Amino acid sequence: MLALFGVGLTLITGNGRWDAVGTACIGVLLVAIAFILAIETRSLLLGESARAEDVAAIEAALLGEGVTSVIHLRTLHLGPEELLVAAKIEVPPAETAAEVAHAIDAAERRIRAAVPIASLIYLEPDLRRAPGVGVQPGSPR
Repeated sequence: MLALFGVGLTLITGNGRWDAVGTACIGVLLVAIAFILAIETRSLLLGESARAEDVAAIEAALLGEGVTSVIHLRTLHLGPEELLVAAKIEVPPAETAAEVAHAIDAAERRIRAAVPIASLIYLEPDLRRAPGVGVQPGSPR
């Protein structure tokens, strides 16, 4: 519409400045659209975490069969409808590898049921230890 306006007025009046005005208006429109898109997608580009309600739902879903607590939890939007979940979870110390694998599979199902956009889920089983216990000298904490 802006190009039609500029070219139309140029043909009607014979003044080429109207074409320049139409072109300038198109440029301003493109800059405005780029600014709006930058604001809308900024959080995705910078690594937006899940909403607080989703984090609470994920944390609640993690607890259950074979998972006694959540040691730490991180979420990251990979796209508007795609969420990455990474968590270190506490498992009972007497669990076998098969029981831990079963507990992780069940926890993943509970998370996907609670927050369907959680498409990538990485769970690390661990035992809860006192701070500094089991850390080798010189290793990162």
